[in-house]
Amino acid sequence: MTNTIRPEGHTSSSEGSLNGGNPLPAAPELAPALAVEPTHGSPAHPHDHSHGAHSHGHVHDPESLRRILNRFARIEGHIRGIKAMIQDSRPCPDVLVQIAAVRGALDRVARIILDEHLSECVSRAAEEGNIEAEIEQLKAALDRFLP
Repeated sequence: MTNTIRPEGHTSSSEGSLNGGNPLPAAPELAPALAVEPTHGSPAHPHDHSHGAHSHGHVHDPESLRRILNRFARIEGHIRGIKAMIQDSRPCPDVLVQIAAVRGALDRVARIILDEHLSECVSRAAEEGNIEAEIEQLKAALDRFLP
């Protein structure tokens, strides 16, 4: 007899393997999307990008910020589900499948952030004549991000 993890985070007993041999549901089903509002009292949350003497703030539009934060909330819920699987001594292959799902979710949110960076920050740097410094900063970030 094994426990299955319900989307609400509760467990229940059942015979056989996890969800009848199927992996846990994807992250959105483990942790329902949360209504997340932007922080810092403004409709968008700025980030500072410094390039030596040059600096500019990065601002996520409110809808984009909401999407990014909701994705992180679902990822957090998925990770809690994986922790519960480990505590319940679930089979290692099932846990690894869920870890791969979290990696994929993180890669997707990173892609959103990268797309916004390219469309906003790099475009702004090109307009301001500071594209070389922005590209160098992006390369350094990608070196840390990519394996």
